Amino acid sequence: MPALTIWRHPKPCGAEGRCIGGGTDLPVDPRKAKRLAHRIRAHARRHGLAREVVTSPLARAADVGRCLRRWGFRWRVDPALAEMDFGGWDGRPWSAIPAAGFDCWMADFVRFDFEGGESLEALLDRAAKWRPTCALAVGHGGWITARRWPAGVVPTPASWPLPLAYGRSTSIPSAA
Repeated sequence: MPALTIWRHPKPCGAEGRCIGGGTDLPVDPRKAKRLAHRIRAHARRHGLAREVVTSPLARAADVGRCLRRWGFRWRVDPALAEMDFGGWDGRPWSAIPAAGFDCWMADFVRFDFEGGESLEALLDRAAKWRPTCALAVGHGGWITARRWPAGVVPTPASWPLPLAYGRSTSIPSAA
């Protein structure tokens, strides 16, 4: 199978200033979903790839899959592609999260579970174990960063990079 090309979903509606993860299912502007679907379709054509795509179940990624399905793509949803679950923080304004919570997160960056959510350690494990079923996917910034993270390297707050920009793609070797 060729390398996986994964796109980060379009910018969701209502995300500004909020902690948005797998527990908050925000929509995207239908025009932005369609625009990204056009780019994915053109990429598939240009590279001679099968007309199939897998997405996260969250609307901000799945809406792109729905567009592609209308254009004849085989679309599958895979819960393993969902964004990290920020537990009790998910959906809350960043300004409403106490400073002590941030301090705890930074002190235990890899194992902190956001008041019952998913730790970065769990996300890294989930992303590393996922195996692509096709060459095209739509997912989330945190998941994509986790999938690209080098095995055996422990992330720190300073080493964790900014996420891929909305609507952008990256290539991941299929054997990764």
